[in-house]
Amino acid sequence: MKKLTSGRNPYIAAILLAAVLTGIGWTATTRADAKQTTLNRPPEGFVALFNGEDLAGWKGLVGNPKKRREMSREELAKAQAKTDEDMRAHWKVVDGALCFDGKGHSLCTAKDYGDFEMLVDWKIEKGGDSGIYLRGTPQVQIWDTANRGVGAQVGSGGLYNNKKGASKPSKSADKPVGEWNTFRIIMTGEKVTVYLNGVLVVKNVVMENYWERDKPIYPNGQIELQSHGSLLYFRNVFIREITNKLTEQEKADGFKLLFNGENLRGWQGNTKGYVAKDGMIVVEPKLGGGNLYTAQEYGDFIMRFEFKLTSGANNGLGIRTPMNVNAAYQGMELQILDNTASKYKNLKPYQFHGSIYGVVSAKRGYLKPVGMWNFQEVIAKGKQITVKLNGTTIVDADIQKASTPETMDGRDHPGLKRDKGYIAFCGHGDKLAFRNLRIKTLE
Repeated sequence: MKKLTSGRNPYIAAILLAAVLTGIGWTATTRADAKQTTLNRPPEGFVALFNGEDLAGWKGLVGNPKKRREMSREELAKAQAKTDEDMRAHWKVVDGALCFDGKGHSLCTAKDYGDFEMLVDWKIEKGGDSGIYLRGTPQVQIWDTANRGVGAQVGSGGLYNNKKGASKPSKSADKPVGEWNTFRIIMTGEKVTVYLNGVLVVKNVVMENYWERDKPIYPNGQIELQSHGSLLYFRNVFIREITNKLTEQEKADGFKLLFNGENLRGWQGNTKGYVAKDGMIVVEPKLGGGNLYTAQEYGDFIMRFEFKLTSGANNGLGIRTPMNVNAAYQGMELQILDNTASKYKNLKPYQFHGSIYGVVSAKRGYLKPVGMWNFQEVIAKGKQITVKLNGTTIVDADIQKASTPETMDGRDHPGLKRDKGYIAFCGHGDKLAFRNLRIKTLE
């Protein structure tokens, strides 16, 4: 018996060794499975831009933001279909990673983003050169630090195309070529912060507008994985949108939030049909009708907000209006409308999106497709009303001149003479959403 329990018996030793090896095998398998199941799964508070299986949520690159803005809806759709075909030919999913063969063009998110925090793993091969475009603008740099001839020794993560501000990272934190690196990119307003592999390499630097140097960076836009003719790999692409928060510049300029992202505190009127949900004010007509009004009145101001339309949606932004009246006449109503819907094919010029209803017509063609977020800025200063949609001024009018000798619709608009009133969302029975509402008074 002692011989059997001494551990020297070759059969027992073999059994023990097999058990140990089996245990190691089980552990290794479990760890491998765990690693595989966590790949492309977002951490709490983030959503995955890449599902690890296909190219859902991504599209091909069409021109640049300025060119896309100048294209008609039909031209853009035709160009998009062509680039999507090219995209699918050169971007593939391999072992849970986005892989680019080096022969096509950039990969773009189907959605646009404003302020956000982004996490992304990337890997390049020898001589690799890439970048990540923010709001459709180049770029957070990615490259092989051995390419000293082009200055790559400074490391990845810098805002490469900046001319006035800092363009280089504060230090090089790249891993050796062929290994996975991780970016954490935070963009709020015009400023960008970048961590590379846990190291802060860019701190709160203004990102300059490469496409239109005389303008600030666009308020929102697509995220692009840039190609420079080399093999690229991306995985664990996650994003967290930062909404209903003021940027540091907005705080300095005197802006205040109109919506806290959680409830309708500071609003009155139809607080049943307008619902605070997931950081948005969502219009749910079935829950109640009527307009939603600010708690206080405003005269001269700058208001910024984002809105997302459903097909055929109709709403309006009432300004300087009393409560419980027709804001289009007793105040002013700026159209919020999917005027691309077929049911609106016979609209009057003063009924298109952004128009001062019945008084001033807006430029057309600057709405983003239904389901995408639009950014709008309204400036009311005395008799001058300015509306900017997605970076383009679509209304800039003196309402006194525009209504002399009469308004476009030939009706009386006593609200044009008001110098103060409530701001309102004017419901017309359609579902849509608002977020990032902020205001600066100009009195």
